[in-house]
Amino acid sequence: MAEQRAKFTQMKDGDAEDYSIIAASNAKDYDHLADKVITHLKMLKNDFGGFQVDRLTHSLQTATRAYRDGRDNEYVVCALIHDIGDNLAPANHAEFAATILKPFVSEENYWIVKHHGIFQGYYFFEFLGLDKNMRDNFIDNPYYESCREFCEKYDQNSFDPNYDILDLEFFLPMVKELFKKPKRSIYLQS
Repeated sequence: MAEQRAKFTQMKDGDAEDYSIIAASNAKDYDHLADKVITHLKMLKNDFGGFQVDRLTHSLQTATRAYRDGRDNEYVVCALIHDIGDNLAPANHAEFAATILKPFVSEENYWIVKHHGIFQGYYFFEFLGLDKNMRDNFIDNPYYESCREFCEKYDQNSFDPNYDILDLEFFLPMVKELFKKPKRSIYLQS
């Protein structure tokens, strides 16, 4: 059977039937989204960026620390993919990861991932001529402490080549479950 396609060539000319076809096609994308995220995460292997461990190992350490600390699966997956944009969006990797996660996670976890880059700067910005306390611009945000804690407990200390990490396969069921279906529509959010 041939794939159904919308009839229009301009979106303004579409009708309910067209958009029903498109919505059904988009819903199928979730069947493979977790696999696409994992494929991209694997691209971080052997990308050291000057650190002692490659970016995939850093991601696995961050997730392993969160898991061993008893965080829920959503938080652990956020920890796993928080730096997924390092090689594709180095200037805004945190926002890149947050954008992927936004429909699937709580507002708090989304905010943590989106802002972790600035909060992580607390540990090194001064060596680049930047204000290490830039994170304090967000001090009145209800998620400030959560993001500070994420960086302190799980992110800034996950560059240890001797840390005993859980392998990527351990996290696959959590990733697949998280990306199965969005919790909220991005069209209804600011």
